[in-house]
Amino acid sequence: MCGLTGFWQTDRTEAGAMAAISVCMAERIAHRGPDDSGAWVDAENGIALAHRRLSILDLSPAGLQPMLSASGRYVIVFNGEIYNHLALRQQLHADGDAPAWRGHSDTEILVACIEAWGLERALKASVGMFALALWDRSQRTLSLARDRLGEKPLYYGWQAGVLLFGSELKALTAHPAFEHRIDRDALALLLRHNYIPAPYSIWRGISKLPPGTLLTLNEGQRVVAPVAYWSFSEAAEAGQRNPIALNGTEVTDALERVLRQATAGQMLADVPLGALLSGGVDSSTIVALMQAQSMRPVKTFSIGFHEKAFDESVHAAAVARHLGTDHTELFMHAGDVLDAVPRLPLLYDEPFADSSQLPTALVMSLARQHVTVALSGDGGDEVFGGYNRYFAAPRVWNVLRFVPHPLRQQFARLLIGVSASQWDRLARPFAGLLNQAQIGDKAHKLGQGLLDVRNLDELYMALVTQWEQPENVVRGAVRRPTTISRREAWPRLAEAIHRMMAVDTLSYLPDDILVKVDRAAMAVSLETRAPFLDHRVVEFSWCLPSSMKCASRQGKIALRRVLYRYVPQNLIDRPKMGFGIPLDSWLRGRLRDWAAALLDEARLRREGYFEPTQIRRVWEAHQHGNRSFGYRLWSVLMFQAWLETTGQGQ
Repeated sequence: MCGLTGFWQTDRTEAGAMAAISVCMAERIAHRGPDDSGAWVDAENGIALAHRRLSILDLSPAGLQPMLSASGRYVIVFNGEIYNHLALRQQLHADGDAPAWRGHSDTEILVACIEAWGLERALKASVGMFALALWDRSQRTLSLARDRLGEKPLYYGWQAGVLLFGSELKALTAHPAFEHRIDRDALALLLRHNYIPAPYSIWRGISKLPPGTLLTLNEGQRVVAPVAYWSFSEAAEAGQRNPIALNGTEVTDALERVLRQATAGQMLADVPLGALLSGGVDSSTIVALMQAQSMRPVKTFSIGFHEKAFDESVHAAAVARHLGTDHTELFMHAGDVLDAVPRLPLLYDEPFADSSQLPTALVMSLARQHVTVALSGDGGDEVFGGYNRYFAAPRVWNVLRFVPHPLRQQFARLLIGVSASQWDRLARPFAGLLNQAQIGDKAHKLGQGLLDVRNLDELYMALVTQWEQPENVVRGAVRRPTTISRREAWPRLAEAIHRMMAVDTLSYLPDDILVKVDRAAMAVSLETRAPFLDHRVVEFSWCLPSSMKCASRQGKIALRRVLYRYVPQNLIDRPKMGFGIPLDSWLRGRLRDWAAALLDEARLRREGYFEPTQIRRVWEAHQHGNRSFGYRLWSVLMFQAWLETTGQGQ
């Protein structure tokens, strides 16, 4: 894995001072690479690169970074893994372009490919997850690049005449030029989605490099748009134009082959390796494919909770027993989870409000006690159609589109008027039939979405929105365009289910799910890998019809057929639970005092970021039990806690 950082300045500074700054920046992300560090400076050109190393492949000094190419033309800092690096090495030999190798790290092979083929071709040839910064000493250009699906982060931006970049914002804020100006528009986006979508960040002037893009700057350039070297939208559209011509069994065979290939490639490591196992379809499939290709029991990890509605540990244990893995389970009390809350602002670097960040951080910590690399099932929902909204929203809309708007609004108010806990109690006898968990939250979400939508796309947008008008809650904020709001930029796909899946892959996946996993894992120096996000798997999945993804009340049809070859169906088929926590009840109970202090009206007024009366109205409604606003409040609380931790609220 690792962490990278650096800067490019126009004012010339003594090399020692530049090196000291770059080392300080790298120290802020030492958790991403505790095994070693390095810095490289070209004072004449104002460029500094720094690196923190988590040794996964080639544990020798030959893998140290920053790394120069064989000719000395290129200097690279790299975060991630190139899973097909051995095949690339063979190709270099076949072409006669192989240098005299110093070691066998994937970074050395990648920079050799860059020297032989150029950066864009090397990126297109690479299968992996990564972020990198590359200095071309001949052309005096700096290039930044990020993997196709956005597994690894990369921030960049100009501050006081200096271009800063790095794996996490912590590194950028360590530079003396950093301006510490909070972007209120980005804060409004946090309230809208519970995460800040790319290209925005919480700091003004700092952007996230979009997945699958490459940015190259020449000296003196300040504004350059990233260029896509791989486009998910184009891949999805091409897949739907050229559907796979196979029958059901043939599709399952083909999918199994591509998944086995991706999983095998990601099992390559020179350190202990395992997998995260929840017992759901996604993680169970990855573990099954790992175990089928391993000579010894795969190490698997899960955590359990006393709250049965949120506990999947029994399912994970059953799958582990069937597959014969070496399973480790940690059963958590509510207090264990709550104790982790104060760590979240530092762990997630910028305000981030997916509440499943809590159990995610705990399971990463558990796994790191035993392994250095862990495979996960992340991406399965977006790639194969697993979220409830993909089949629930079309079903609801097909009924309600014929209902006059005033009646639909009355129905929406009825859904919202019954508390979430009451809905849960009413639905309990029908849980099996409904095939849903957390009915109350979903009923409220549906009610909010139905108030003023005209088509299924708008219903989807409402379902992925928390605060409907956050610009009225955040002082001085205006609405900024995002992937979700710019419908004209959505992939051109005929079916609504596919449009939802595609937009989730472009937004929710890289900006929420992968942020949650990367920060939680790297906080404990654990590398996570996601075979479902191998771009060959993604491209294959988009050649499948929607009926192979979502049918009736069940998602991931094609993926389930692969899994049933390894695990009995009765161990898998159950309502989708997710990886959540009982946030609503905790904010009325054990987290109440902590939250009340952060949401104190005088404090909100003094800090000046929120309209206090609106925040307090939502807080009091939640406390009275009239409505469940846990997920709305969590975004405000995560910003408030971040503000306190960073000292910006003082």
